[in-house]
Amino acid sequence: MASSLSTAAVSSRIFAASSSSAARLSLLRSPPSLSFSYSLKSLSFSSHFSAPQRRSSVNVWSSGRFSTVSSPRCAASDPSQLKSAREDIKEILKSKFCHPILVRLGWHDAGTYNKNIEAWPQRGGANGSLRFEVELKHAANAGLVNALNLIQPIKDKYSGVTYADLFQLASATAIEEAGGPKIPMKYGRVDVSAPNECPEEGRLPAAGPPSPADHLREVFYRMGLNDKEIVALSGAHTLGRSRPERSGWGKPETKYTKDGPGAPGGQSWTVQWLKFDNSYFKDIKAKRDEDLLVLPTDAVLFEDPSFKVYAEKYAEDQETFFKDYAEAHAKLSNLGAKFGPPEVCL
Repeated sequence: MASSLSTAAVSSRIFAASSSSAARLSLLRSPPSLSFSYSLKSLSFSSHFSAPQRRSSVNVWSSGRFSTVSSPRCAASDPSQLKSAREDIKEILKSKFCHPILVRLGWHDAGTYNKNIEAWPQRGGANGSLRFEVELKHAANAGLVNALNLIQPIKDKYSGVTYADLFQLASATAIEEAGGPKIPMKYGRVDVSAPNECPEEGRLPAAGPPSPADHLREVFYRMGLNDKEIVALSGAHTLGRSRPERSGWGKPETKYTKDGPGAPGGQSWTVQWLKFDNSYFKDIKAKRDEDLLVLPTDAVLFEDPSFKVYAEKYAEDQETFFKDYAEAHAKLSNLGAKFGPPEVCL
């Protein structure tokens, strides 16, 4: 569901619309319980969580090459480090204007989830596998190496935070810092430890499938998401731009993107493509500006009878959109995740 989210159209903003490959929605979508792990609101833990974490060395992509770093294994992320990492992410957002691609990073890590596969990590989802080159090279993830290079220094600084948590933390923080709703996030996700644990290519949505509505449902129903959540997550395309060199969609530049901020170029879904609001739905409905991008998976939200109910509502009522979006984003962020330990004493 992104230049911001997807290189597809559901990270379309969800779907994919992130700052790099907005043509595939990647995103975003059955609902693991939110009762395990912890949130950043309540970070007073019992002393047994301060014990050293067992770690394993894994290869991760960093600055265009692989480097070996220590990754926490089978233990929740350190709560104090999560809080500090969030502040560092906010500073990056202020200087790099990278909100869309960080949203897309979290969505594409989570959006590979298959509710029909019980075993972890074969089921995919939010497990940090997107840090491995084999998955970064999937077509839907074009350009996301740039997001990983932004995040890697934070990971190096806070080794007690898993990649799986960091990707989701960055995504939720980017939404909130762009003016979007507070996402009710939980943390404590376990990382996969090797490239052979990455999901196969093809689980993320495409931007221009022959039957957009059927395609969105096929992809997001597989994740356990419903029509309302598909439409809400698509609204994240209010952020970001699609770049034709990455996704095959969009113009090289428009009057809204030629001067940045950040790297100039691409085609945005909205005029203020670093502001999270409901303008994505308003602009698609109005069809008034050829410089604004509308992918087949965007247009279908106002064409399919079931999708249209929610798209019309969100175009008129930003408060309802924010509420539904926050719930869907939180659900997406937990797809396929394994939390360790499964319960935390607060």
